[in-house]
Amino acid sequence: QVQLVESGGGLVQAGGSLRLSCVASGGPVSSYPVGWFRQAPGKEREFVAAITWRNGYTYYADSLKGLFTISRDNAKNTVYLQMNSLKPEDTAVYYCAAKSYGGSYYLRGSYAYWGQGTQVTVSS
Repeated sequence: QVQLVESGGGLVQAGGSLRLSCVASGGPVSSYPVGWFRQAPGKEREFVAAITWRNGYTYYADSLKGLFTISRDNAKNTVYLQMNSLKPEDTAVYYCAAKSYGGSYYLRGSYAYWGQGTQVTVSS
């Protein structure tokens, strides 16, 4: 069983940046690619980005390419999400998740394990 713990959320002004961290532990962590999702109030949870441990392949939501960057530190079992040029509409709870074998990186249902989430609030 993989455990995931997010950190790094907070309050930031529009145009600012934040870096989220997701520490993975338990089980064969390297077998599970990690993705970031977000959920704004009253909205569905949506895909943000994902990365594989072994070769660092990355996947992004089209709308966030060039704004957000996902990376990993294998030695620390940690995945990061660098968020730049933040907008009020980026306000959401951000979750990291470990992906099961098979399935699309872009779909919530492909992920077996989830963290508790970290709140990101962008003020205008």
